[in-house]
Amino acid sequence: MLQIYMTRLSQIPLLLLFPLALIVGCAQPDTGNTDEQPEQTAYAESASEVDPVLTGTTIPDASVKSTVGESVRLLDIVKEKPTVLIFYRGGWCPFCNKHLAQIQQIQDELVEMGYQIVAVSADQPEYLQESIEKHDLDYTLYSDSPMNASTAFGLTFKVDQETVERYRKNGIDLEKHAGYDHHLLPVPAVFIVDQEGTIRFQYVNPDYKTRIEPEVLLAAAGAYYPESES
Repeated sequence: MLQIYMTRLSQIPLLLLFPLALIVGCAQPDTGNTDEQPEQTAYAESASEVDPVLTGTTIPDASVKSTVGESVRLLDIVKEKPTVLIFYRGGWCPFCNKHLAQIQQIQDELVEMGYQIVAVSADQPEYLQESIEKHDLDYTLYSDSPMNASTAFGLTFKVDQETVERYRKNGIDLEKHAGYDHHLLPVPAVFIVDQEGTIRFQYVNPDYKTRIEPEVLLAAAGAYYPESES
């Protein structure tokens, strides 16, 4: 059964959230290191079985890589500003590309509220710049190709071999994009994280074709309005 994992702030208009099932995953703290292979026992066997970290908990101490291959801790990134933190599958995914473009369209409103936008994918660093240029993105993309950060957030699942082969026949080479043969992907997710690293909101949907609507994300971001607390 498809499950949508979503926790919200009480001020979000109910009419926006009524169609969505509200199920919360368990926290899975883990330390990520993009210089190492992921812990192979930590992923889910399917997208519907992921167990995302909880709203109200601190994000895992996981690291990702910039477009130039520099390793950086997510906790250090979110210390700079409240963050809309996005996990997406990769630049090869048309649904991810559409979502990245939608986020770009509401970027000014999020920045005005006091947020920064950070997006993390299974792509190697070299593919990140391609996505930035393709969609004229003004926010920052990071690589989690070993899938340590995604695994620490409880988002990682194993792509079955039949799907791997189907992707390959359609010109999508997961191993080429990730630089690993682990065949791991993140379930697409959006988190709102404060400067202490606390998750204020999460949306995790195992159906990669369905992403949080921009107006719902803006409502969630407005419910926790960082500029109003400064």
